[in-house]
Amino acid sequence: MAEQYQVLARKWRPKQFDEVVGQQHVTATLSNAIEQNRLAHAYLFVGPRGIGKTTIARIFAKALNCAKGPTATPCDKCDSCKEIAESRALDVLEIDGASNNGVDQVRDLRETCRYSPAHGKFKIYIIDEVHMLSPAAFNALLKTLEEPPPHVKFIFATTEPQKILATILSRCQRFDLRRISSALIVKHLKTIAQGEKAKADDAALSAIARGAEGGMRDAEGALDQLISFCGNKIEEQDVLQVFGLVAHEKLAALTNALIDGDSNAALRLIKELDDAGKDLQRLLMDVLDHLRNLLVMTLGAEAAGLVEAPETELALLNAQAKRIDADAVLRMMDALSAAEGRLRYALAKRVLLEVAVVRAIKAREMVGIDAVLKKLNELKGHLGSSVAAAVPAAPGAARPVTQAAGTAATTTAASIEEAWAYALEQLGKTTPLAKAHLVGARLLGWNNGVLTIGFDPQFAARREFVDTPRNHELLRTRLRDKLHCDVTLRFQIVEAGVAAAPRPVKNEPAPAAEPSDYRNDPLIKKAMDVFKGTIVEVRK
Repeated sequence: MAEQYQVLARKWRPKQFDEVVGQQHVTATLSNAIEQNRLAHAYLFVGPRGIGKTTIARIFAKALNCAKGPTATPCDKCDSCKEIAESRALDVLEIDGASNNGVDQVRDLRETCRYSPAHGKFKIYIIDEVHMLSPAAFNALLKTLEEPPPHVKFIFATTEPQKILATILSRCQRFDLRRISSALIVKHLKTIAQGEKAKADDAALSAIARGAEGGMRDAEGALDQLISFCGNKIEEQDVLQVFGLVAHEKLAALTNALIDGDSNAALRLIKELDDAGKDLQRLLMDVLDHLRNLLVMTLGAEAAGLVEAPETELALLNAQAKRIDADAVLRMMDALSAAEGRLRYALAKRVLLEVAVVRAIKAREMVGIDAVLKKLNELKGHLGSSVAAAVPAAPGAARPVTQAAGTAATTTAASIEEAWAYALEQLGKTTPLAKAHLVGARLLGWNNGVLTIGFDPQFAARREFVDTPRNHELLRTRLRDKLHCDVTLRFQIVEAGVAAAPRPVKNEPAPAAEPSDYRNDPLIKKAMDVFKGTIVEVRK
């Protein structure tokens, strides 16, 4: 009888801790715990599919029950190691949490815990997808999990730790496994291809790694499928054809069109890829991933070290980063991200993607409000004296308030009220309770960068709650966003009978010129020239 075929994911499953790819932070900790005899009674492995949770659990079980053990390097030759590797060990029970999630199954587990192991040193329970246990099953497991017999070890694995009860989490040592980098996946796939006497070029392996999204099992499964499809020679075009991925040069052309604002080229590429049967949902995810790397590259040389990509893609990213800034990349990503969720369920995927791409190009061409304000402040600095001479104050208007160094010379009562309302709104997103305590507080005055906030005597406790360094910093930051100057906050109790100031400024500056005079304002003229803009509406 011919030997039964074994899929690559099982055939090349790591047998030792040092063979596990990309999870050294976990394997090193477990190895040290074994060598130092610091073994906990329960472990929880967390992470997405196919990155090694169950594999590490089995190696750990071998390390504990090896004839030489506990040891960080199980022999793989003794009966215990062989039985665990073949999933037939009496002392290592692998349980599927999805199909054994009832309280009755957990009660049976509690009963078997009392019995000593048949051969090894420990009785080990590996429960996969442990988050599928019902609340009643979790509660039935609590006492045993907290104080198990000395010969019992629990190893849990899950992709959704947020569904596990906090009382269970607190009783486990938790290990978060990472998605495996594309570079490590490519390196491991090369080793497998050589062992299987298959030839795969680097571009093909990179495409497989891109489609695997950090999961080694998915990458090994894809390689297995491609060897069946192509034989012993695998090229990038084969990977693209089988899995509907987009070639690197097409992705480069599309992102270049986005950066250059070439809507026609972008739409032509989308049509070409759609006609070729490419997965548009996957295309959008690849574009977003590329833009994420581009964003990091635009932040400087230090941040660029956070990008893990093949050499060809790094060269493209370096070239693109010289033609665009971080703000423009963020705006494009926002436009494309808004379409990602809808694209999954859309019937006309191409239309939705085309609209998203056009919006991203339009967003790339926009000028951010921060850039506008920065430019206007620069113009104010250049035109300060000429503006004062060109725009006389209205008859009878008071002189502008004298400002301390670093404060805005154009601050008005209306702008302070607007800035305070904005600061309160932003504070509520971070600390809603602090915002609630400031509702009803009054703006008492503004003088040389100091904003005074008043509380009525019956609300003295509210003042004590909000008058903290953290709230000061949050409010000052938001006020600075609007007023463009450093602000100091002062909270005080208003004495009984003292009325609040009708305006939160002293010596309010001269009102702006009437709408009919705005065209003669040199600052407005200069801003219109710089931004190539037109006046759409004038408000008093």
